[in-house]
Amino acid sequence: MMFRSIYYALALLLLPQFVFAQPDVQQATVYSDSTHVEEYLVSEKYDGIRAIWTGDELLTRQGNPINAPAWFTDKLPRVWLDGELWSKHNDFEFIMSTVRKHAPIDSEWRKIYYMVFDAPDRERNMTFEERYKRYTRILSTLDLAHVRPVEQFSVKNNAELNVMLNSYVKNGAEGLMLHRKLARFANGRSDNLLKLKPHMEADAKVVQILNGSGKYDGMMGSILVEMPSGIRFKIGTGFSDEERSSPPRIGESVIYKYHGFTERGVPRFASFLRLREPGY
Repeated sequence: MMFRSIYYALALLLLPQFVFAQPDVQQATVYSDSTHVEEYLVSEKYDGIRAIWTGDELLTRQGNPINAPAWFTDKLPRVWLDGELWSKHNDFEFIMSTVRKHAPIDSEWRKIYYMVFDAPDRERNMTFEERYKRYTRILSTLDLAHVRPVEQFSVKNNAELNVMLNSYVKNGAEGLMLHRKLARFANGRSDNLLKLKPHMEADAKVVQILNGSGKYDGMMGSILVEMPSGIRFKIGTGFSDEERSSPPRIGESVIYKYHGFTERGVPRFASFLRLREPGY
């Protein structure tokens, strides 16, 4: 990881210089204790790369093409699918490295699964509960080992949901997703789709690199970042020594975790997780 800055600089230079139409994508808001969980279906949240199958091509949620091997997509149906490219728990760096290559490496893609959690059908205006049955039926008929329908569950109350969360996280999951059973597909962010994690995550843009002291003198001590709202704050934890030697660059986006907000709207106990790869 000592060459992180060079790696990402080259990655940016090698990205295709085209503007792609962003596909319609549902985005999640954060679960709250006031949520009526009986109105939702619940599934595992996979820490992978969001992938949209349009019926013809595989795209990121930003509309950039994903260069999967032909065998990975050749037998996918001519319907819209939404899911996550995933390998196993705590393997995000491998997934990202595999998926972002312009020339796919077959041996790496053999470890990747397409975890499908939706199959929107605008013409039929189906509820999510109906879409769950639809994608499960479609993928069961396909019988492809690398394409898996994400199982959905019902829970009776918030206490049962929290027990479920703890069990999934203990086994390595990132968290849970909640889809409103009767919701029709709608582009953008709404409470029809919720995410529940032991901690919250968000993106922020790096605006300044701050020098460290003591052990980290001459290295990055913290970064000053800016939220979309314009609020600025420092992140000084979560970095390895290698990342402090080759810190994120000004203008890049980072993903951080936090636990609620202060009265000023600043994330509490913010800690660095990873860089946000452009286009993903």
